Amino acid sequence: MPKLKDQVVVITGASSGIGEATALLLAERGAKVVLGARRLERLQDLAKRIAATGGEAVYAVTDVTQRSDLSRLVTLARERYGKLDVLLSNAGIAPISLLDELRVDDWEAMLDVNVKGLLYGIAAALPVFRQQGSGHFVNIASTAGLITTPTMAVYSATKFAVRAISEGLRQEAGPHLRVTIISPGFVQTGLADSMTNAETRALIADKMREIAIPPEAIARAIAFALEQPPEVDLNEIVIRPTAQR
Repeated sequence: MPKLKDQVVVITGASSGIGEATALLLAERGAKVVLGARRLERLQDLAKRIAATGGEAVYAVTDVTQRSDLSRLVTLARERYGKLDVLLSNAGIAPISLLDELRVDDWEAMLDVNVKGLLYGIAAALPVFRQQGSGHFVNIASTAGLITTPTMAVYSATKFAVRAISEGLRQEAGPHLRVTIISPGFVQTGLADSMTNAETRALIADKMREIAIPPEAIARAIAFALEQPPEVDLNEIVIRPTAQR
């Protein structure tokens, strides 16, 4: 089975949570990771931690709502390592609320980050993958992309969109490109920090403390998908706490 050594992996939302855990795990397994996120200090710290354990990492401040930032991140990977093997589109926000609250700015922010950010990543990486004749998109969706509940309408819509875009991409990709959807349930991340409704944020944070699984669990699932042979396309993994309905 192919391993991850010398695979070049771009990761958005790399400064914390699932992105950080995945960067550490893939670097440990020999991948060269290219880190993108908005927080420079956290990127610098993560790159230092990877280097201290013998791994390789470069980084660039990246706002996925800016198409040019995604293009620069992909260009950084190619300039530094000569290729791009994987794009992990992990950046996401979840300022959930009841629709009656009319938090239109939050709705627009979720669309910009969760949907347009994904599309900007595809736009940056797909021509590279076509030119190389190989490449792997790994897109982080959510169990909220499988079912919606009160307060989750817009967030769920963005994650349903991630799944729809990913499936369309898979069908168009042809025999040499791979597409994997990862749909996590409750994970111990800072996602609740993006919630502008204080009551909802507190409820979600409490639920995370109660049942959430560590981000390393998602990182292992991602690594499993990446380590499949080239002719095997693992299309979707749903991973949630055993206590989550």
